[in-house]
Amino acid sequence: MSAASAGAGVIQAFTAPGSIRLTSLPPLALYVHFPWCVRKCPYCDFNSHEWKGDAFPENDYLDALRSDLEQALPLVWGRQVHTVFIGGGTPSLLSAAGLDRLLSDVRALLPLDADAEITLEANPGTFEAAKFAQFRASGVNRLSVGIQSFNEAHLKALGRIHDSTQAHRAVEVAAHTFDNFNLDLMFALPQQTLAECQTDIETALSFAPPHLSLYHLTLEPNTLFAKYPPALPDDDASADMQEWIHERTAAAGYERYEVSAYAQPHRQSKHNLNYWRFGDYLGIGAGAHTKLSFPNRILRQMRYKHPATFIEHAKAGKPVHEEHEVGPRDLPFEFMLNALRLVEGFPVHRFIERTGLTMTSIESALGEAEKRGLIARDHQHIAPTPLGQRFLNDLQGLFLQDAS
Repeated sequence: MSAASAGAGVIQAFTAPGSIRLTSLPPLALYVHFPWCVRKCPYCDFNSHEWKGDAFPENDYLDALRSDLEQALPLVWGRQVHTVFIGGGTPSLLSAAGLDRLLSDVRALLPLDADAEITLEANPGTFEAAKFAQFRASGVNRLSVGIQSFNEAHLKALGRIHDSTQAHRAVEVAAHTFDNFNLDLMFALPQQTLAECQTDIETALSFAPPHLSLYHLTLEPNTLFAKYPPALPDDDASADMQEWIHERTAAAGYERYEVSAYAQPHRQSKHNLNYWRFGDYLGIGAGAHTKLSFPNRILRQMRYKHPATFIEHAKAGKPVHEEHEVGPRDLPFEFMLNALRLVEGFPVHRFIERTGLTMTSIESALGEAEKRGLIARDHQHIAPTPLGQRFLNDLQGLFLQDAS
């Protein structure tokens, strides 16, 4: 892409007639995707690729990330970045020097908030205490650890590369090195009992993590589990697990603030809250997604997915594979797909400010949701009821129908 054509694209984004009008722009976050992992898990539908060689091309990928970010700068010029999330894949495979270089590039190119939350995803099978101390010194101030289970049999069933001992050790290192950390666990695992689920959660709580992400295992399309489904707990058994999790985490002082997210007071994930509140995010790296708002349009992008293809195109100045404007017919569903995941719901003004639409554009869907008991609302606020949280897909789907 020539400088002239890139400049024309930027001018178009800001000045061409659009389908909406925004009076202000939402907060901006940065997502960095690291595409490699040691082994692809059978339940994983993320853009992750097993690296079968001796070492992945770290320097080539870091060069490509910097080029990607440089190409995107005109679209976010002058906007402060409030959070950074480095996800994957397994970004903890990065060397300490590589992670330091990445964050140095981010700081050099973007106006990063002085108190920015900077999260790194980590796999217990890649934990080295000294390296994680270096990650912390480079500026990472929040760790998200993919435990999934402390149970040896369940870890094997999930295809994880770590064992129970490594899981415990990883949490100990995380708690010692970071003031702020999250533990990812899954429940309704193959042949898991309620007692086994309870043991996993109690083990996690024993470390007093500031944040817990507790996910119901789902069989996603195009995964090994979708092709060869394991025997999973039935709906009643998984509902019992979920109900017990809600009660136990509340008793331990955690607030469930999103479908799968539980936090100690004031320890919510700022980065994820920005997604759920329909904030903006610039995504760089293989397969990364972007949502950016301009005064008259909302733009979505996706980078090339395969790491080698992404590196090639990023270095040529063309990292974006797909790009489209989100039209006003799709905006209500896209907003609700995020906002209704939050237990707190959203203030009415946020919908208006972040979509450029009026409340009358979704009144029929809101009325139907209220009639079914799926939301509670007044003139200032809208939130899913407990029934709406339970049947979230049905609730969100009402706004897809309204937009069509």
